[in-house]
Amino acid sequence: MNRLLKRALRIFLFLPAVGFLVTGLRFAVEPAGAVKGLAMPLLHGAARSSQIGDVGALFLGMGLMILTALVTLKRTWFVAPAILLFLVALLRVLAWLFHDAALMTPMIATEIVVGGLLLLAATKLARGE
Repeated sequence: MNRLLKRALRIFLFLPAVGFLVTGLRFAVEPAGAVKGLAMPLLHGAARSSQIGDVGALFLGMGLMILTALVTLKRTWFVAPAILLFLVALLRVLAWLFHDAALMTPMIATEIVVGGLLLLAATKLARGE
């Protein structure tokens, strides 16, 4: 893979990393806005605590893992958020198939594309470990 394509791949991964970080931080400081952007209501009581903690941590974690991957170029840091994204996409499809949820095709497509880019980066950008 030539240098220009490698640079483009790093940029294409930097953008969702920042987006994930922003979304995760919004869960910490403005959860009502964060959930609106994800087409979900803000829950109440213990459910709100779980929603803010679990979903916020997922987004912050993925963003930090991608940034760590881009800095260290270690394969593991590319693969870990890819696994999370593919699992989120899979669970969305299962929610649609078995639990009467809406099929969130744009979100699923984004998760699969970013996950795929992360796996591509794991093979093309990562240094040997």
